[in-house]
Amino acid sequence: MSTVTKDIIDLLAGIEPGSSLDGIRARRLQARENAQKSYLALFEPADFGDVPAADRYAVAAFVAGLHEEPTVANFYLAKLARPELVEALKAEIERGKTKGPYGAFPAGPLSAEDTTGLIYHAASDRKAVLGAKLAAALEHAHLLVFRPRDANPAAMQALLDAGWSTTAIVTLSQLVAFLSFQVRSVAGLRTLGASLGRGAAPAAKAS
Repeated sequence: MSTVTKDIIDLLAGIEPGSSLDGIRARRLQARENAQKSYLALFEPADFGDVPAADRYAVAAFVAGLHEEPTVANFYLAKLARPELVEALKAEIERGKTKGPYGAFPAGPLSAEDTTGLIYHAASDRKAVLGAKLAAALEHAHLLVFRPRDANPAAMQALLDAGWSTTAIVTLSQLVAFLSFQVRSVAGLRTLGASLGRGAAPAAKAS
């Protein structure tokens, strides 16, 4: 029988029940509950549908790694049963690290703000481990994190060509958006805990 993960942000930020940070989060109870519901819907649904659990964990780990949140990345990596996939993802995280956002605006006044940066592609020698679908998902996740301006129909077509359904593409986009929120929340709470000098336990370790 599966168990529901405790509040994921509390877990990753090391927030202890009854601590000052716990009290601060309790002041925005609806936001706290909605964040947990989003996690459960994406990572512990009754039906994973077109996006298997392993693909969700892999994309989550990759996005967290791009945001340079190793505690969050390791939490999701620990859920993967294939050591060779874990190692491939770690290597791809390093390969994909850059600064952003960057990309091109539609032609017009904002074009002056166009910036260039890394166009990430999964390493060809690791695609055998990742598989074509997951490799395409990582490339799309990288685009959403660093080049959201370039999320165009061609980017969607690349996912379709790799075997992603339209429903799965929506789920993938939701995963990336949630992880971006999650890592920022965890980092912010850790910083707040440090400034208070109490209220959070050491960051949770993946087991």
